[in-house]
Amino acid sequence: MSPLSRTRAHGDQHRRRVAVVGVALADCGRVDGPTPYALHAQAARRALADSGLDRSVIDGLASAGLGTLAPVEVAEYLGLRPRWTDSTSVGGATWEVMAAHAADAIAAGHAGAVLLVYGSTARADVRARRRTGNLSFGARGPLQYEVPYGHSLIAKYAMAARRHMHEYGTTLAQLAEVAVQARANAARNPEAMYRTPLTTDDVLGGPMIADPFTKLHCCVRGDGGCAVLLAAEEYVPDTVKAPVWILGTGAYVSHAAMSQWEDFTLSPAAVSGALAFERAGVTPADIELAEIYDAFTYMTLVTLEDLGFCAKGEGGAYFADKDRLPVNTDGGGLSACHPGMRGLFLLVEAVRQLRGEAPGLQVRRPDGSLPELAVASGTGGWFCSSGTVVLGRG
Repeated sequence: MSPLSRTRAHGDQHRRRVAVVGVALADCGRVDGPTPYALHAQAARRALADSGLDRSVIDGLASAGLGTLAPVEVAEYLGLRPRWTDSTSVGGATWEVMAAHAADAIAAGHAGAVLLVYGSTARADVRARRRTGNLSFGARGPLQYEVPYGHSLIAKYAMAARRHMHEYGTTLAQLAEVAVQARANAARNPEAMYRTPLTTDDVLGGPMIADPFTKLHCCVRGDGGCAVLLAAEEYVPDTVKAPVWILGTGAYVSHAAMSQWEDFTLSPAAVSGALAFERAGVTPADIELAEIYDAFTYMTLVTLEDLGFCAKGEGGAYFADKDRLPVNTDGGGLSACHPGMRGLFLLVEAVRQLRGEAPGLQVRRPDGSLPELAVASGTGGWFCSSGTVVLGRG
């Protein structure tokens, strides 16, 4: 039995199957004119057009990160009156967790079509002095015990990377290779923000941000947005593109304070990934491409390990293997676009790959056919949360 056949059999327990029927990006990169609300609307219109469905079918909305009442304000701006909403906010993993919630709601009959939409002008806002570049998430609650010591957001990731280097011998050159490969993928993507090729020396020789991360170990700061439309199986015959099915999802919340994180080398993707693969009825060996949250180079390596694509501590060697699984095919947050909470972009790229519509690097099997199974795994906070979604064609 093929991996996709197994997932179909596994999914028969649900009343309705759930498909991604529309995906789109808003304008991304350097976007100085539109507001975040306008980027939400642009992405939503494009995703709806991509599906071929009428906007009247949308009865669910998932949104986070904008406005005092995030889904309410965005719904009003888009002219929607959803009967199902979600405003889950767990950082970059938000969108994979929201996709899981939406898929469950659709399968249970609580909604028929749910729009996940995001937009941010993080770069433009800093340039226009509407905000500053924040170094932390505040100093209340558990964070009050860390902030006084200068423990910024990036310092938390840097500390985790250093621990992995200490435990497993992971090298700076191996971490740098993640940025080099992300840029190589971005070079083929006309939508990517940065496309000039990098070398390992370029990454290692850049200005230090938080040891061991130099500038190019860190994601870009950009503007942009995107949208994903999920719908029940009965809508699929009316769509204009082949559906990509939600086969399995998983979510996990690990910690808030670094002192409560038992192992800096183990990310929450170890749990969310295992749940998603089990619920989809597949194994990591069945997956043909992975879209992984990469705010920093270390995130890519440790997530690959924790999703089961290689053993713990072998992420550096695995990523250097030219025959490895294709990862972050659009260039990722390290080179393509990272306007804040990038998790929804992972779903867009995974769907484009399975459809054969990637604007840059298109993954294909040795016989030239399209891949059948993909995984998108988002990470939130400083490895505080994770959401993983397995998607498939057919």
